[in-house]
Amino acid sequence: MNFIAPRVGFISLGCPKNLVDSEQILTQLRIDGYEISADYEQAEIVVVNTCGFIDSAVVESLDTIGEALAENGRVIVTGCLGIKADEIMAEFPQLLAITGPHAYEEVVSAVREHLPPPKHNPLIDLVPEQGVKLTPRHYAYLKISEGCNHKCTFCVIPSMRGKLVSREAVSVIGEARRLVNSGVRELLVVSQDTSAYGVDIKYNATSVAGKEVKAKFYDIAEALGELGVWVRLHYVYPYPHVDDVIPLMAEGKVLPYLDIPFQHASPRILKLMKRPGSSERTLERVKAWRQACPELTIRSTFIVGFPGETEQEFQELLDFLEEAQLDRVGCFAFSPVEGADANDLPDPVPEDVKLQRLDRFMQLAARISAERLATKVGQKLEVLIDQVHGEGGVGRTRGDAPEIDGVVNLSSEIPLQPGQFALVRIIDADQYDLWGEVLSTH
Repeated sequence: MNFIAPRVGFISLGCPKNLVDSEQILTQLRIDGYEISADYEQAEIVVVNTCGFIDSAVVESLDTIGEALAENGRVIVTGCLGIKADEIMAEFPQLLAITGPHAYEEVVSAVREHLPPPKHNPLIDLVPEQGVKLTPRHYAYLKISEGCNHKCTFCVIPSMRGKLVSREAVSVIGEARRLVNSGVRELLVVSQDTSAYGVDIKYNATSVAGKEVKAKFYDIAEALGELGVWVRLHYVYPYPHVDDVIPLMAEGKVLPYLDIPFQHASPRILKLMKRPGSSERTLERVKAWRQACPELTIRSTFIVGFPGETEQEFQELLDFLEEAQLDRVGCFAFSPVEGADANDLPDPVPEDVKLQRLDRFMQLAARISAERLATKVGQKLEVLIDQVHGEGGVGRTRGDAPEIDGVVNLSSEIPLQPGQFALVRIIDADQYDLWGEVLSTH
């Protein structure tokens, strides 16, 4: 008798943290015997994992819910936007269920209720030990904690995802080892606040392969650095103890890459945002980091047009960017998020001024990026191959995270495979990307 597994469609929106949530839900659904469908027509039910961080993300999530209902009709909603269940249900009363973020069991229970799992489950042994992944085989996101203890006035993440909840070190390292054993060559460490890891569990130490490892930012970075793969640190809040991991980068134990959202440079605007630091102190730290680790790539994000931001304060931000010479920069024009304290601040910046400042900021950031990338022409760099085509492929250097940073466009007379490392001579550069010739692979 042929076995036909019930089919679940799945749409994941938003950030890498949401992607990890989706992977955990999909893993459990596969263990339960469900097939995952790539289109509405084949799916018997659809799960939409939403994002609600900024207004554009809310619009995208609502549009996707509407599309899923129109194309399939049987839809379950989860994710950050799920905290507004009453509003969503008022707009889409035909939804089967709504859950909040990282509510894995509730989502799976809702699927089981509306699409019962098979009584006989021949698929359980087909679920890989590392679980279902939505990334290519050679890299994976590793989430070390959930939630956030900060009260940044522009953000509603704590109200959506709650306070910081860290995983024990033994759990993090165990998952990392399973991923590496499955062929992962790059671990991208993510959370809402990576450098606060472990503070909620008082940096509790657990035994990992006979060695005590604390649930602490430095300790977990050091332990991951022993696995023999690229380890990239994302969403690092600029605490003083971040300085401690720079030597690990200089020693090659973790990638010389920091994703650290400074958000602004004006002390007054940072205070209104309830963010730490001053531009002078930050510039001192950036200089010290680069002295200790010259290869360091720094990625950051900023907000322009924050309520009350004057032209002088915006110029402070441009001056900071020029002096800091940050390698990778993202920027957003301030957008009110429902429930954020910043919405009540006086002196909102007009929309046309926000967009003008965003354009000026990104023009400067693009020039800095182009100048810094131009210095790499002639160098030989290690590149991780992401894609292969007839005449070469596309890869990334140690300074490029997938999907958000630049790429290296490769020409090669050597056959390439995704997940390989290659030694590449850089021959050209533009504002964001590099071009290179493959010299060897390993």
